[in-house]
Amino acid sequence: MSEAAAGVRPQALRALDLGRRIISTPTVGPLLALVLTMAFFTLKSDRFLHAQNLSLVLQQVMVVGVLAIGETLVILTAGIDLSCGTVMAFGQIVMTKLAIDSGVDPLPAIALGMLACVAFGFLNGGLVAGLRLPAFIVTLGTLNIAFALTHVYSKDLTYPPGSSGASSLPSQMLFFGRTFSIGGGDWTYGVVLMFALYGAMWFVLSQTAWGRHVYAVGDDREAARLTGIKTSRVLLSVYVVAGLMYGIAALLFVSRTELGDPNAGQSTENLDAITAVVLGGTSLFGGRGTVIGTLIGAIIVGVFRNGLTLIGVDAVYQYLVTGVLVIVAVAVDQLTHRRRL
Repeated sequence: MSEAAAGVRPQALRALDLGRRIISTPTVGPLLALVLTMAFFTLKSDRFLHAQNLSLVLQQVMVVGVLAIGETLVILTAGIDLSCGTVMAFGQIVMTKLAIDSGVDPLPAIALGMLACVAFGFLNGGLVAGLRLPAFIVTLGTLNIAFALTHVYSKDLTYPPGSSGASSLPSQMLFFGRTFSIGGGDWTYGVVLMFALYGAMWFVLSQTAWGRHVYAVGDDREAARLTGIKTSRVLLSVYVVAGLMYGIAALLFVSRTELGDPNAGQSTENLDAITAVVLGGTSLFGGRGTVIGTLIGAIIVGVFRNGLTLIGVDAVYQYLVTGVLVIVAVAVDQLTHRRRL
């Protein structure tokens, strides 16, 4: 073999190895799916890539995107939270009712609404970590509790005669719904907050001991315990942080809709948050996935809903498409998990 051929071979092997590492990166698959989805809707609608439409997609995604951060943490520990949307709904009703009917200052009202969501997270985490109850059953129960409390507590919520929600709510609650213009689009501060939260959670999960413990507990809880990780404490903290994310999502919901809605989070938010996590490549078996993948998954959901609306697809079929996406993503996760065993 010539020296030139010998030099080419290691270079080819390095290039092949680099290609394999890129393909195996968890976010590559979701990112490719996002690019293909956007390309499809760009061909179908000349309005899709307009800055104003893209800003609308992100505004529609911001609530589900923040919910999905909390859902990601739970699923990374091999659990699932079916109550995220209803807990968010309860939090935003607490905020608005305290501000409107009870005359509580806006900042304490916001804090108490978030605290209500954190309390649900503490309840979920305590039952899952302390009593070792299945997360599916626990969060199904708290879903119903949050649903009942939301409707009971909102029964007497009344806006002043002749006013809308926006004119009744204090401006501090509406801040994240305000917009600023860049590149021909109107972007909300809520979208900026969503991206900041994803950046912070990426750092926490990838660069801190707590983040490594979350992955370890999700991968094998008993093995993590034997290495000295306080698994119950980690699980409890995960559900509490998830509750905080639901509280922030509640504030974003109020900022975007400019009212407290007891029917919020009953269907689409729960489904879309879980869909975003699964589409983003986080394994339902725990211990594998990234929060950046979840962000891409949330944007995919938003792009699909927006794109299908632009091309005139009925809302019923949008749910159908979302359901198919979930099944495909879970099937891929199942096959990948079997291959690893």
